[in-house]
Amino acid sequence: MPSLDPRSPLVLDTVELGRRPGSMRRVQRTVGAPTDLGTEVIGVREGSDLGLELRLEAVMEGVLVSGTARVTAAGECVRCLDDVERELEVDLQELFAYPGKSPEGDAEDLRELEGDLLDLEGVLRDAVVLALPFQPVCSDECPGLCSECGARLADDPGHQHDSVDPRWAALQTLVAEGDQKES
Repeated sequence: MPSLDPRSPLVLDTVELGRRPGSMRRVQRTVGAPTDLGTEVIGVREGSDLGLELRLEAVMEGVLVSGTARVTAAGECVRCLDDVERELEVDLQELFAYPGKSPEGDAEDLRELEGDLLDLEGVLRDAVVLALPFQPVCSDECPGLCSECGARLADDPGHQHDSVDPRWAALQTLVAEGDQKES
């Protein structure tokens, strides 16, 4: 008995393919994104639109799923903490082997059908997370934030602080005392 829920939007039924190599079916659907699809910095919001255009093709070993997924990733710029949104289109391609028909050697990396059902969530997660930028920025020219006060440098390009190296602070007091004696 399959443990997958056939009503889940990312679970596809392959019974129409009939295990006849060469039979093919196209699937187009928009579903809600699953939870935790991303990293701490950027990811796809749970429930946001996830567009799938897939081709399910029966082959000797199982069902080959190929196609694309379209998502909108949202997060923060790692330099200035502004909101960042990226439209992503990722390619998907995975072989789901028929139960008990896994080719030798790749058995641990291969996904299997459960009865006539296949679950796309793992394939989708692998493809989307790998396509996300490791350090998203709002623009390549983003100067970030001031390391001393946190001001956004893009808003004030001439922003600076007069800071004295603490090793020279004693000399600065001597200069200030000398200026007072001269006055």
